[in-house]
Amino acid sequence: MWQPAERKKHALPLVTWPTQEQAQRARWFSPCPLGPRTAQTRTWVPAMVPWRATEDGFVTDDVVDWYCRFAKGRPGVLVVEATGIRDVPSGPLLRIGHDRFVEGLSRLTSAVREASGGHTLLLIQLIDFLAIRRRPERTKYFARFLALTQAHRAALAQVTGDDSWRSAEDSAVRLALEAQPAEVLEKILSARELEDLSHGYRERVTDLHLPHIRELPQVLPGLFADAAERAIAAGFDGVELHYAHAYTMASFLSARNTRADGYGGAREQRVRLPLEVAAAVRARVSGRGVVGCRYLGDEVIADGNRVDDAAWFGVELARAGLDFLSISKGGKFEDAKQPKVGGSAYPYTGESGYECMPTIYSDERGPFARNVSLAATIRAAVRAAGLTTPIVTAGGICDPAAAEQALAQGDADFVASARQTLADPDWFEKVRQGRGAAVRRCEFTNYCEALDQHHKQVTCKLWDRLELTDPTVKLAADGKRRLVAPPDRP
Repeated sequence: MWQPAERKKHALPLVTWPTQEQAQRARWFSPCPLGPRTAQTRTWVPAMVPWRATEDGFVTDDVVDWYCRFAKGRPGVLVVEATGIRDVPSGPLLRIGHDRFVEGLSRLTSAVREASGGHTLLLIQLIDFLAIRRRPERTKYFARFLALTQAHRAALAQVTGDDSWRSAEDSAVRLALEAQPAEVLEKILSARELEDLSHGYRERVTDLHLPHIRELPQVLPGLFADAAERAIAAGFDGVELHYAHAYTMASFLSARNTRADGYGGAREQRVRLPLEVAAAVRARVSGRGVVGCRYLGDEVIADGNRVDDAAWFGVELARAGLDFLSISKGGKFEDAKQPKVGGSAYPYTGESGYECMPTIYSDERGPFARNVSLAATIRAAVRAAGLTTPIVTAGGICDPAAAEQALAQGDADFVASARQTLADPDWFEKVRQGRGAAVRRCEFTNYCEALDQHHKQVTCKLWDRLELTDPTVKLAADGKRRLVAPPDRP
């Protein structure tokens, strides 16, 4: 992963844990309306992908165990991982693109509701993503993947001074291109072709020459609405529309979206499809569940959106009637690290990925509560527009004092924590009961993120080697790690 130039190891924040009486008076443990529901506390577990579904996208016992373990900590809101809205193969990620997935998802919602004692609202994050391929071997790229044109022939002839390339056999031209050094290829291949070679092919929302990309605005509102209907049928309290990071909807919002069909260019056009999706989902759900979205407060890429764009989008999304806005940061493909041959680009390896999940090794600002200011700016804009839409902040928040401060200052209405909750799924309950000293504290080394990057079952280094000889403990596929945290033993 990218690291800041000036980098030092930060100590975990010193924490004065509240007593039980203090916690009961805290804003963090107070209720908050969320559309047609009310969250019993303002504690929030954002979506994390644990890689526990089947290859066909179905719920497994391991998926149920994962979410029930979080539910036992009784967060106010728990968001199930990014779940694909299309009925297409996508590996061990949950899917909701067909009615056949509803039965398994219903089993999940029932189990979570029981595990939390009915305390936790359960949402599911709905995602669409475009095609991405692995970085190809050089020989394979030139032999199979490069769409050879007359322009390539002309450029090869020019740089070599040999006009015979203009009429040479395709196979000969491909072999000749493969043999060229990088500085010559830069004069022959387009920027997009060079990226396909160095990083792997990746579709963009701006690829209007592809019919299925051109038709996204006509297709996506219905797909999201159908998925939301299935979510409500499965017993979820609502949905979170995934408008963040490197995926389809975030790409429509991005300042890099230059579509010329009314869905790109100016802000008003870039927000058009997200608003149409939100309207379709709200119309389908019709007050039966929560409808919110997660989007970026800053893209952290060259020529990308910044917080002023995010604030403007926030007002428009709130005016559209969304029940909450959850704010994230970065996580883009545009600055991703070059993958190894045979690997896929991962959108959390560049600077934007670092800002999404900063580690204990950070710049002077440090990793803790680093992105609260983004939520604060967006919330201020939404409130200035006369709207009361709840705002969710996240990013390295690992102690109740930081959460309470964000709420007290009006920076946010909910405070979310992913990595700290993974480290100790019971930490909300421990704090609420005045047992903060027993909290297993995240070290922010991103051990979990490294597992995610390699599509391995996600665990935490603070507990995944504990009690491995216990025959009741389920182990990961590698046989070396437990899959869920040990139970809370007060």
